[in-house]
Formats: sequence, structure tokens, C-alpha cells
Amino acid sequence: MFIFRLLLRNAFRHRLRTLLTLLGLVVAVSAFGLLRTIVEAWYAGVDASSSTRLITRSATSLTIPLPLAYAERLRAVDGIASVSWSNWFGGIYITERNFFPQFAVDGPSYLKLYPEFRVPDEQRLAWLRDRRGVLVGNKLAQKYGWKIGDSIPIRGTIYPGTWNFTLRAIYTGADAGTDENQMLMHWAYINESLRARSPRRGDYVGVFVVGIQDPDSAAAVSRRIDQQFANSLAETLTETEKAFQLGFVAMSEAILVALRAVGFIIIVIIMAVMANTMAMTARERLGEYATLKALGFAPGFVVRLLFGESLFIALLGGLAAVALTLPLAAAFGSAVGSLFPVFRVSAQTMALQLGAALVVGLVAAAWPAWKMSRIDIVDGLRHVA
Repeated sequence: MFIFRLLLRNAFRHRLRTLLTLLGLVVAVSAFGLLRTIVEAWYAGVDASSSTRLITRSATSLTIPLPLAYAERLRAVDGIASVSWSNWFGGIYITERNFFPQFAVDGPSYLKLYPEFRVPDEQRLAWLRDRRGVLVGNKLAQKYGWKIGDSIPIRGTIYPGTWNFTLRAIYTGADAGTDENQMLMHWAYINESLRARSPRRGDYVGVFVVGIQDPDSAAAVSRRIDQQFANSLAETLTETEKAFQLGFVAMSEAILVALRAVGFIIIVIIMAVMANTMAMTARERLGEYATLKALGFAPGFVVRLLFGESLFIALLGGLAAVALTLPLAAAFGSAVGSLFPVFRVSAQTMALQLGAALVVGLVAAAWPAWKMSRIDIVDGLRHVA
């Protein structure tokens, strides 16, 4: 208790300096946490991927569709438990700013492959019965104030015209990492309308979602699928859902590296600032530390005082930064909307923030503590007023 009171008094002996140091530490560690949260949000789709799902797409390009007839041939491949498919719809709700993922899917088989989408039974049945019905995530429904039965007009870009859908079901995620910002409509309804307008574009899908029995057989099943369609007019590329998602993340790899680098640079800068603060503190108390040594206190006591004071300030700033990061992340997530479907500060990020703050405290006190442990008593007492 005595040591703690001594550290508290020492830490706030120069209140303005300590408060400014704390402010800089809070800003730096908060920025570090926010940047890490952005990077984690970029990888949210990867982290939410299932090891029992494969994605089969065109080997040439994701923009080239595959024939629906491939579904039956996929079901015959050894190791496959179920097959579904989806198309990117890419419509606009009111204005281009209202971006959110929209997929035309085969409802019954798609929900079977995505058990993390929790849908009340009565709503699920209502959606499956209504060809113009849509299933949306809970966060998306809350954002736009949609309720069951609401009409939702979507202006098509890939599929021209205005499509009037009816909200029949709202799903919630099985855990915090599940994307609740999607809209799912019926592929059969879109395909039927497309065949009436442009018959050549009908009966094609963007990707097949394949459920496998054994996650360890993913590579073997992927090879079997691609061999099945080798040398055809529409060759396939099959990969795990995680690898498929990583393909999108890889397009922004340079940005992610830059964000990580900026986060660490911020920590290094505040480390230098706090080291300067502790060096000034040590110089000002040179006479005090010399007196302690003259009274018989070991050099280790002086070292503990400096490290204790530095760690106390760092921990205080780190805790304040973690507390500030939570509302900052919530505000940022609301501002960017559906750009990051899952945007939350993870426990790992908060632990890294506290760890970074403590490392700053340790490094900042290292040099002053070493210097003060080696001071000559006579030279130190000359500084006593």
C-alpha cells in the first residue's frame, strides 16, 4: 500500500505533464486498436468461413456464370453431401450509398448449408413459399427499419428493371462473427424473369456452394470436381470457402499492410514521447534517488520506483484507451454501414492494446532506471537544493 501511494504521488507530481502524456498514450493506443479492428473486419468473412463448404466457380473469371446443369453432376461426385448455388444480384436500394450484399439463392438447399443463419420456422416457411420474398439479416433490417411484410424496391444493375420484393423473414447470426447485413432472394424467380426477357442468360449461376462430409477431404473433392469439368466449355475452379474469401482480401493486401504498419508506428512514436517524459522525471529527481541510496536503499528500489511509475501511467492510459475504443468502433461501424458487415472490437485486440501500453511503459523506463541505478551518491547529492 505504501509503494502504491508513493507511485501515485510521484506519477501526478507534475500533473500537466502526466495528463498530456496520458492523453497522447490514450490517442495512440485507441488509434492502434481501431486500426486493428478495421483489419479484423476485413478478414471477418474469412474467419466466418466453414471448413465443410467449398465454392465452385468458373476457372476463367468469377464474372463468367456456370450452367445450372452442373448441379446434378456435382451431386454425383464422391464426398459431396449437398449442393446449392447463388448469383450476385447487385441492385440499388433508393440510392447508391445504400450498399449491401444481395444474393439470388436456391432457398432450401442454401439454408441447409448455412446453419449459422438462424431463421424462425414460420418466417422460413413464409419465405420459401413466396417467390418474391426476401430473407434479410437482422442488422440490415434494423438499419433501414424494415419489418416483416414490408415491400422493398430494388433497382437492378446486372438484372435491369425495378424489382419489388416482400420481406418475409429476418435471420440472426449464430455468433457475433456471422454477417447479418445480407439480403437473400429466390434464384428461381430471378431466373424465370430473366428467361422471359433474355432466354440465353437463363439457367446460369454465379457459383455453386458445395457441402462436403469430411473437411479433411476438401482438397481431394476439389480435384474431383475440377476433373469432372476439365476440357469442357466452362471449366471450374473449386476451393474452400476460406480460400475463396481470402481471394477478395488479397485484392486489398497492400492497404492492410499499410494499416498494420501505421498502427505500429503510432505505438513507437508514443513510446519515444513517454521515454522522454520518464527521462525528464528521472533528471528532476536525481537528488532524491541519491538520498535514498545514501540512506541505505538498494539500487533495485530506485529501479522499481521508476518502472512502477512508468507502468502505472501506461496501464492507466491503456485502460482508458480500451474504454474509448469501444464507442469509437461503434461510431465508425455505423458510419461505414455495410462496408464492414462485422465490425467489433475483439478481446484479442483489447489484450494487444493493454500489452502495447505496458510495453511502452517498460521501454520508456528502461534507460532512466538503468541510469539512476548507477548514479554516484556524491554527484547526486549536489542536485539537492
